[in-house]
Amino acid sequence: MTAPVFVVEGAVPGDGAYVLDGPEGRHAVSVKRLRAGEAVVLTDGLGAWCDGVVTGSEGKDRLLLDVGPARVEDEEQPRITVVQALPKGDRGELAVETMTETGVDAIVPWAASRCITQWRGERGLKALGKWRATAREAGKQSRRVRFPVVADAASTKEVAKLLAAADFAAVLHEDRDAPSGALASAELPTSGEIVLVVGPEGGVSPEELAVFEEAGALPFRLGRSVLRTSTAGTAAVALLLGRTGRWG
Repeated sequence: MTAPVFVVEGAVPGDGAYVLDGPEGRHAVSVKRLRAGEAVVLTDGLGAWCDGVVTGSEGKDRLLLDVGPARVEDEEQPRITVVQALPKGDRGELAVETMTETGVDAIVPWAASRCITQWRGERGLKALGKWRATAREAGKQSRRVRFPVVADAASTKEVAKLLAAADFAAVLHEDRDAPSGALASAELPTSGEIVLVVGPEGGVSPEELAVFEEAGALPFRLGRSVLRTSTAGTAAVALLLGRTGRWG
């Protein structure tokens, strides 16, 4: 079994004794019940990490470790960003969780015109916080040391800027008269940035699609079936990771 991952605040320690405390230490001691001799990984979630071996514990929230040298995991190429339209209920957290486990590098919440859910004021800040917390926990669960960045919610105009700057830009659009499965045969870059837009349950509006096409994005379908917005991004990311060799 792979070593569990814990997040440290600030710089990742290296070569010596270290005490993991706070919420992460409490989880390690009281929930995971780690014992002397067991292996762990410490990370800042930004790519820096180190191996550690448990030497003991103090109380209910202090895990004593002997850690190895700090290392940095480079960003994989090409980088994959998913612009995710806001789903209803907790399906947003589901999308973030599964895309994180799959290997997405960044997630941009998008309030599409046909989204039933809208993020405004305190409700929007709370929802964004949930997405970011989900990405962190899913990153730990999937043993990642570089967690996906969950950006602030973007407008259609801001999404268009991301698409224009990308090396490959695509929009998943169920109503588009495009060959089924075309994304599986599209020519992809070997480096740089791939930006993928996942529309809401009601689909991308003609006006939004026109803006995105003007920015250089191509519309695609994944296959014959129509996926929900909360699962389409995960399926597309898996396809892109396989085709670019990142899953090789």
